Amino acid sequence: MYRIYINPSARKDLDYFDKKLFTQIKNKIVSLASDPRPPNCLKLTTTEGYRIRSGDYRILYRIDDKNKIIYIYRIKHRKESYR
Repeated sequence: MYRIYINPSARKDLDYFDKKLFTQIKNKIVSLASDPRPPNCLKLTTTEGYRIRSGDYRILYRIDDKNKIIYIYRIKHRKESYR
């Protein structure tokens, strides 16, 4: 099991979501603890890390396999997530 750490920038992103969307994204993040590289994740090419989809939103994260920690650093709408 991996531990999940949500960076302050991602926490700020989470503050803008309504309850339904927040729950959907939270469930996706929690599932990363047991499988940090699920079948639908993509390795990012421009920066280090991975991304998974949650509806129209993207969860961007890095994996520290040595310490078994997942760092969530951004949660953005798909139009804004790669800027």
